[in-house]
Amino acid sequence: MAGSRGARRWIRWLLRHGAVRREVTRQANKGDLGAQMIINPDAVADPYPAYEAIRAQGRMVRSALTYTTVDHEITTEVLRSPDFCVGMRMPEDAPSLLRGLLKVGGSWPLGPAEPPSLLSIDPPDHNRIRKLVTRSFSAKAITRLRGRTEQIATELLDELEARAGTDRRADVVAGYASLLPATVITEMLGAPVSMRDQFLAWGEGGAYSLDMGLDYRTFRRSEQDIDALADWMAGHFDELRRHPNDSILSSLVGAYDEEEGRLTADELLSLALLLLAAGFETTVNLIGNGTRLLLAHPEQLDRLRADPGLWPNAVDEVLRVDSPVQRTGRVASRDTEVCGYRMRRGTLVLTHLGGANRDPLVFSEPDRFDVGRDGADKHVAFSQGIHYCLGAALAKMEGEVGLRALFDRFPDMTADGPAQLRGTRVLRGYRTLPVRLGTAPVPTPAEA
Repeated sequence: MAGSRGARRWIRWLLRHGAVRREVTRQANKGDLGAQMIINPDAVADPYPAYEAIRAQGRMVRSALTYTTVDHEITTEVLRSPDFCVGMRMPEDAPSLLRGLLKVGGSWPLGPAEPPSLLSIDPPDHNRIRKLVTRSFSAKAITRLRGRTEQIATELLDELEARAGTDRRADVVAGYASLLPATVITEMLGAPVSMRDQFLAWGEGGAYSLDMGLDYRTFRRSEQDIDALADWMAGHFDELRRHPNDSILSSLVGAYDEEEGRLTADELLSLALLLLAAGFETTVNLIGNGTRLLLAHPEQLDRLRADPGLWPNAVDEVLRVDSPVQRTGRVASRDTEVCGYRMRRGTLVLTHLGGANRDPLVFSEPDRFDVGRDGADKHVAFSQGIHYCLGAALAKMEGEVGLRALFDRFPDMTADGPAQLRGTRVLRGYRTLPVRLGTAPVPTPAEA
């Protein structure tokens, strides 16, 4: 049985990643910039020079398997256009061998890159499912969460300082940036906070499923983590049926159980998994990337201390300069035209959000980090159109609260050695970010 499962997984890897990896590697070795963005570890570690090299080639560049763009206008047009979709559909005239391999490969895990994930489906199903949870992530709902988020941040910073000890060394990502959004989303969804660390571990593995051209070992880990999270969630649904509450997950389970046809079983599970994982993945990177930028630009931190009203704009600038999500793709659903470029039906366009956010035609001195920048909110870090990030308001609030609380608590915090990036390509953030918290505050007489 284990052998047959392994064989099916190998076929799935071959279809989704193996063949692509081989071709992309071949094209990257020939100098194809788009292919190098996918496979070259140097381009993953620092993609911004590669984005400028692509920009120098044109607004829309033909790459190995796709068209690619770092142009802000084209990116916005593609993401908003009804002529593009997210679903990769099997061609009607696909070879019988390919259809046979898909069948033998078995079922794909319900990860973010697979239907019925909201990231991977188009209207009308996308609109029907998203509508069920939109209200829970509205600006009004997020405003109500701010006080609780500030409380969680304070508690986590207390714990971070206690663990740091006398040498004042800490890891901002493991000890704070990851835990803040993970705690907030588990409480929102009604999942047990005691599972927070396990959710983070499963989410890290599942995040690789968004990348192209994975090696088999990483692909296997990603599938196993997604399956483990799905198994846990299915068991949690049973618990919510026995003991319903006022959480988002409980209401979704109720909608599935009581209103037949509103959600399928796979849609319910996929939506729950996405809400949980996406609820912390982007924000972990936002807080980590923001911490790194502010430590590297103390003059910008001084501006924020002098004018705390700049914090919301500073979060937008972090999202622009070092986007937590670096790229997304769309497929032309019909023959169309984008900013003068003709796209045939079935054409895949990779929009590099991190590159579009440094387009000099939109952002003056785009490589400069400026917390007071006019128009910082023109970034496309949360995508555009109907797939605009459902949790954007939540992420921005958590980013503002999290970063401000961190630097208010430790005003003379400094970097303490090299940070380690995650290995993901679509998502950009740090796995570790070592710091020294600075001088311990002197207790007041009342505290002493």
